[in-house]
Amino acid sequence: MSVQIDTDTEIDKEHRGVAAVDRAFSIIAALESSSMPRNLSEISRTTGLYKSTILRILQSLQGAGYVVRVEESKYALGPTIMQLGLAYERANPLRHLFLPIMQRLVDAGSESPSFHVRQTKDERLCLFRLNSNHSTLDRVHTGDRLPMHRGAAGKVLLAFDEEPADGADMDEIRRTFVAVSLGERDKFCAGVAAPVFSQRNRLLGALSFSGPKERFTPPDVEQMKVTILAAVRELTKELGGTFPI
Repeated sequence: MSVQIDTDTEIDKEHRGVAAVDRAFSIIAALESSSMPRNLSEISRTTGLYKSTILRILQSLQGAGYVVRVEESKYALGPTIMQLGLAYERANPLRHLFLPIMQRLVDAGSESPSFHVRQTKDERLCLFRLNSNHSTLDRVHTGDRLPMHRGAAGKVLLAFDEEPADGADMDEIRRTFVAVSLGERDKFCAGVAAPVFSQRNRLLGALSFSGPKERFTPPDVEQMKVTILAAVRELTKELGGTFPI
């Protein structure tokens, strides 16, 4: 009996530990999503946690440098987050593969290329972005979180996910390996995207071209499809995958 009780106690401790980590991550995410420092009430509304719980976790996060207290009662991301970001920049091998190819596309006159990965059920993350040489641009930046269900890159991620979305448009994307979006996320902008696969042909993310909608005429889009498919084939090959078409 005592052994069972001890085991249950250890399991309870493990569950509490995991819950605490989840709460800490939610607080960090709440601070990351805001361009300004946040107070306890704002963090509570975003995370759904009690202020007393937030304050207790913030103390631990402050001690480790993940959070700093500013403006008396407000909090922001701390220097440890920056250090992790710099370490990621140094160690990320994808940057050394994607950016030269994206720069080559820009030099050839393409619209602004971006590479997106799935972040959550409803959001995608812009992992890499280069602006085109055109005078007017769409508003997308590295690190932006964008909706999964709007925009060409989001459609690609949904179409080729491990549990792919249903629908006639998804079937068409899976058939052609290209998605087009005209004014879905922003009524003035448009995009074309295609999937990038890695080893064992697993979906890694979506490469996209985006820009003002007036530059996405039917002939423009057809040429973009040819260009982006050539780029994702090259990236997939470099990553050890085999592009299906």
